[in-house]
Amino acid sequence: MEALGYKDDIVNGGAAAGQNTLQLIAFSIGEQTYGVEITTVREIRAWNGATPLPNTREFVRGVINLRGTIVPIFDLRARFGEGQTSPTKNHVVVVMSVGEKWVGILVDAVSDILTVSKDDIHNVPEGNSIDTELLNGIVTHDNRMVGLIDLHAVVSGAKMDG
Repeated sequence: MEALGYKDDIVNGGAAAGQNTLQLIAFSIGEQTYGVEITTVREIRAWNGATPLPNTREFVRGVINLRGTIVPIFDLRARFGEGQTSPTKNHVVVVMSVGEKWVGILVDAVSDILTVSKDDIHNVPEGNSIDTELLNGIVTHDNRMVGLIDLHAVVSGAKMDG
């Protein structure tokens, strides 16, 4: 699978094409900071549990009913291979649109909104295959590294094969 870098995707027709900055919602998983383009975020809500589904991967926590729309919830910590999150009342679900569908990702906390220059987005260094598969790029902001989430990759492979 050949993946275009995040920077290429945004510059070549992304929602913010023509501008040299990108706004991200930043959130944390442990000590790591990740971000998604702000235009994909529909809402941020407190963790209230999810209805589990059979035959799904460990990173699929289940579904929630969001005003009549069934939204699958993905545990981002588990998706990155770091074990399932033990959610508390402090954890949040970031509900986003991925194409025509809505998905939620369970994260430890939402930290802030970042404005970054597209010129500051770098390719993910080779090494950890999960990171290179699930991230579109890395940007440094205020002396911290922020991984840019590839939402399509995060939500793919949700059903068990077989």
